[in-house]
Amino acid sequence: MDEQQQLNDQLATTKVLWRLSDLYDSPDDPKLKNDLAWCRDEASKIKAYSHGQVAQLGPEGLLELIQQLERLDEVLSKLGTYAFLNFTTQIDNPKAGALQQLIEEESSACEKQVVFFELEWNLIADDRAAELLAHATLKHYRHYLSSLRRFRPHQLSESEEALLLEYAPVGNSAWNTLFDKVIGGLRFGKQKRTEEEVLTDLYHSDRNVRQTAARDLTAGLKDQSHILTHIFNTLAADKMISDRLRSHSSWIEAMNLDNELSDSTVNALISAVMDRTDIVRRYYRVKRDLLGLETLSDYDRYAPIPGLPETKVGWDECREMVISAFHDFSPEMAGHANNFFDQQWIHAPIMHGKRGGAFAHSCVPDVHPYVLVNYTGNIRDVSTVAHELGHGVHQVLAAHQGHFNSNTPLVLAETASVFAELLVFQNQLKRLTSPAQQKAFICQKLESIFATVFRQVAMNRFEQRMHEGRRELGELSPELLGRYWMETQREMFGDSITLSDDYSCWWSYIPHFLATPGYVYSYAFGELLVLALYQIHLREGASFAPRYLDLLAAGGSASPTELLAPFGIDLDQADFWQQGLDLIEAMLTQVEELH
Repeated sequence: MDEQQQLNDQLATTKVLWRLSDLYDSPDDPKLKNDLAWCRDEASKIKAYSHGQVAQLGPEGLLELIQQLERLDEVLSKLGTYAFLNFTTQIDNPKAGALQQLIEEESSACEKQVVFFELEWNLIADDRAAELLAHATLKHYRHYLSSLRRFRPHQLSESEEALLLEYAPVGNSAWNTLFDKVIGGLRFGKQKRTEEEVLTDLYHSDRNVRQTAARDLTAGLKDQSHILTHIFNTLAADKMISDRLRSHSSWIEAMNLDNELSDSTVNALISAVMDRTDIVRRYYRVKRDLLGLETLSDYDRYAPIPGLPETKVGWDECREMVISAFHDFSPEMAGHANNFFDQQWIHAPIMHGKRGGAFAHSCVPDVHPYVLVNYTGNIRDVSTVAHELGHGVHQVLAAHQGHFNSNTPLVLAETASVFAELLVFQNQLKRLTSPAQQKAFICQKLESIFATVFRQVAMNRFEQRMHEGRRELGELSPELLGRYWMETQREMFGDSITLSDDYSCWWSYIPHFLATPGYVYSYAFGELLVLALYQIHLREGASFAPRYLDLLAAGGSASPTELLAPFGIDLDQADFWQQGLDLIEAMLTQVEELH
């Protein structure tokens, strides 16, 4: 029995496998093939009956067309979800990879047939569009239709949009799949371990173990540097071309539009965080002293503070911790989370060929979400399970909005996950009676917050330099990308941590840079927003939970600004972001006083 299987058996995760039959029974399921055929036929019919007619439609006709498009997109999303989830636990399986590629190609072909709708809708004059949007018949889709028009200045002609969709399966998504295959297939060090196993060792109490893990990760990444650098350059160039064609003023504008946020709001967030990097530096100087080290190295960042329990947390105990915390806040929230455990909606064990990291996949309203984690039993993994279940509960609650309106902007999606983490943290903290354990646990939470706020903003600044560098200088070398990485990391850490040359290649295993450019600031947004919401919760008590669940249940039916207005939150005020940063500093001050 190998070490992975021993760990899975010890934690009781061996059988915690998701049941994909809620989507399709197998890759050969006749229903899958029938749905594919239906999508092809439906896309052709929609184009045949409605192409060139959108401007002539009244409210009832427009409603009927939107509902047809929604149903088509829903079935395509169901197919795509199954293919992705089937692939993500067996990245080294050619048949699984082939199915994912097939579904992407078929989806692209269908999307090409119906791309006319958004283009024709956005060409309708503003006064006519306003008249249609005011009609009661279209009330349910009012925000969806209004949101489409914000992309109006950036849309291309129908033939150009169709051509881009034609090439999509061999473009961005194909390069991301290659990245997943490269990282998923890498084995690190003499023991040939997975990425997840090596990253877990960075949290080990033994410094030699951490140092070995860092060296193994560096060696594995450098061995594939030529491929990873090429993937990063290709996808940066892909975005450069897309932004140029769509007349985006900056590399981040497209993401801000997706998130329904103004550039000024995002800039205020980034500036506020960068102005408070002194919090990070103060903390790591304290940590250096707590660990009794003369110098804190990059591989010491996640070393556990003495006093933190190091025993493994079994799967059943993890479930109890998470559900208990959710239940204390809202029994309804706990009930939805319990379904993920009871109904086999989670994939938890460490496995060869399984993608590293964790995610919640929203699927479609008619089928529940799925959660993937790589559970190793440390206290950090309990937070990860809470994080992904926060996403999952959000997706379940928003499902009643329908397919188009349940899709939430990333910034609010991260709010749900980070709030779930905070609930579990507060619940776990109450269970600790020793001051040393409490101090160590607060330190662990501070480091988690730093990873969510300051590290993600540092990564945002790395992305900015990468994209702007690719546009100004052309192909970027691994050395130059490494320099960008080190510069932006040092902006955060200052001299509180010694960053070795080996650390300069650690940008190359982070998938968010590739799959969703500009995404990472959403974590910082979510964390600081959650700290504000939690303060409201503490003031209001039990009356807050229903309002919070209503926020989640709204899904993407309104903009983040509109959805947060009932809480008295103004995202454009710089002082708002400072509130969250002040709370982080207060936690640090608590640690300093205990120290």
